[in-house]
Amino acid sequence: METDPAASLVEQVGELRARVHRLEETLSRHGIVPDGPGVQPAKQASVPQAIVPPQQPAAPIERKAAPPIQTPVARPIFGSYPKAKAGDNRSLESQIGSHWFNRIGILAMLIAVAWFLKMAMDNHWIGPLGRVLIGLVAGAGFIVWSERFRTKGYAAFSYSLKAVGSGTLYLSLWAAFSIYHLMPADAAFAAMILVTAFNGFMAWSQDAELLALYAIVGGLSTPLLVSTGENHEVALFSYLLVLDVAVLVLVALRPWSRLLFGAFTGSILLFLGWWSEYYSDTQFGWTAFFLTCFFLIFAFAPRLVRVDLEDGAPHSMWDNLALAVLPVANAALGFFAYYNLFTWLKSDWAGAWLAVGFAAFYLLLLRLPARGRLHESSALLASLHLTTAVVFLTIAIPLKAQGRWLTIGWLVEGAALLGVASRLRSKLLRVMALLCLALGFVALVTVNPAASATPFFNQRFGTYCVAIAVFAFAAWISIKAKAKEGPEYKGTWPVIAAGALLTVNALILLAIGLEIDSFWWTLQWRGDVYLLHNYEMYAQFTYSAWFMIFGAILLTMGFLRRSAFLRWQALVLLAVTIAKVFLYDMSELSQGYRILSFLGLGALLLGVSFVYQRDWLKLRAGNGEDHEA
Repeated sequence: METDPAASLVEQVGELRARVHRLEETLSRHGIVPDGPGVQPAKQASVPQAIVPPQQPAAPIERKAAPPIQTPVARPIFGSYPKAKAGDNRSLESQIGSHWFNRIGILAMLIAVAWFLKMAMDNHWIGPLGRVLIGLVAGAGFIVWSERFRTKGYAAFSYSLKAVGSGTLYLSLWAAFSIYHLMPADAAFAAMILVTAFNGFMAWSQDAELLALYAIVGGLSTPLLVSTGENHEVALFSYLLVLDVAVLVLVALRPWSRLLFGAFTGSILLFLGWWSEYYSDTQFGWTAFFLTCFFLIFAFAPRLVRVDLEDGAPHSMWDNLALAVLPVANAALGFFAYYNLFTWLKSDWAGAWLAVGFAAFYLLLLRLPARGRLHESSALLASLHLTTAVVFLTIAIPLKAQGRWLTIGWLVEGAALLGVASRLRSKLLRVMALLCLALGFVALVTVNPAASATPFFNQRFGTYCVAIAVFAFAAWISIKAKAKEGPEYKGTWPVIAAGALLTVNALILLAIGLEIDSFWWTLQWRGDVYLLHNYEMYAQFTYSAWFMIFGAILLTMGFLRRSAFLRWQALVLLAVTIAKVFLYDMSELSQGYRILSFLGLGALLLGVSFVYQRDWLKLRAGNGEDHEA
């Protein structure tokens, strides 16, 4: 009898799907969840009648027995177990039980060991050598015992036992050196280095960042544990350099960016502690050398961070901190340390040149390629280095210049940065340029030198002229950049251009007004009693005249350039002049100057009104084409 092919195929597919379902259930019972949705046993699919041939008796089909299902066993790679995924959400109860109790347990064990050693010492149960040997054996035993739990899959508990064992070894070596004097400082120091190196090796072989953190904590604690109270600058900082270089190698080969913060923080604390106790002028050379080494290590470290992008995930929090916070902290603390070194030598001239040198260094870093598989890493580092360079240049100006040169320095720096920003299309440089211009403007109106007895030909008016030229240049650069850049950049350049033009007009108004005040203030001391008592009247009348003249100039330029922006500035200035004439000049000026003030204002306002009534610019018809600025 012939076999029905369609019926046989449907039957085999259903049997295959049932076997897959049983296999998935077996894997699930062993804690292995396969990817993809679960497959349920298939029901017998109905076959369309149109394709079913005439039924024939089917011959029996021989089926072989299915092979036994082998349950896969998860094996660690390089001695480690897979890490939990980022989306592994644990309950508060689980976090308290597995993490916080774990850390408290480590601390409790270390305290118990310390108390045991103290009790043994107080009660003379065993001799000093025996106490130390017991501590060393116990510490090594904890470490060996921890490996048994690691092989069974209890990695977290294994790391806890290693922490207890390492801490016991450090405490025992410290007791042998400091309390019982059984070994010299050099031997204790070497033994502690071996413990640190062993922890580092275990961290590397087991791919365990937590063990690497234990190694760093132990390594940074070693100089404190074997301290003799003497100054060993070269030995201390050479050891720290070796430790920091080892950390740098680890973060370059493994995604362990949090190690950088441990090494960075520990190095800073040890350096500050040594500085406060032992530094003197005679140690300037060695201190500057080691400070340079530490600064360079942590300046290049963010460029060597191995960013963990497993499964396409973004940077972790520690990666972002290593790329963003560490460069800024290293630059600030490095400059502060160098500045204090030279201040200690009473070298006041060095501060500004140090800032310039730091700026040059970070500008050179911009030309080095950054390591990393994300473009944002390189962009972030480049932005931070550029910002740091600009900040140091900005700091250098007040450290070296004073008075008008401080103002001119900030203004010129802002103009230069704005020009570079327009060429590079850098928003960051644009912001830094505006910050420098703002600092220059504030310095102009606060710390600028007073005018001399000669109006207009003095330092104050010269500084105002430089400021007017700088802001005019900023307006010109902004207008040109607006035409060159794309639509996404055009929104900010018109604002900068408008602000710069407003500042130019305000500075012109203010500079001439200050010189008017200086002119009449100087004349009143010539001995003329009438001039002395009427100084304020002459000055106020001249102010009103200057406001009218400058308002007329602005209005004329606005008509000639068909600029509504200039015309509105003129109208506002004229409104201020009207308020001054009616509210102040009417009561303070003498009758003759009062008449002149009102005549001048009235003539100017009638002329302006006549121009607007004739509608020379076709403003009422809406046909006039005004420029934006």
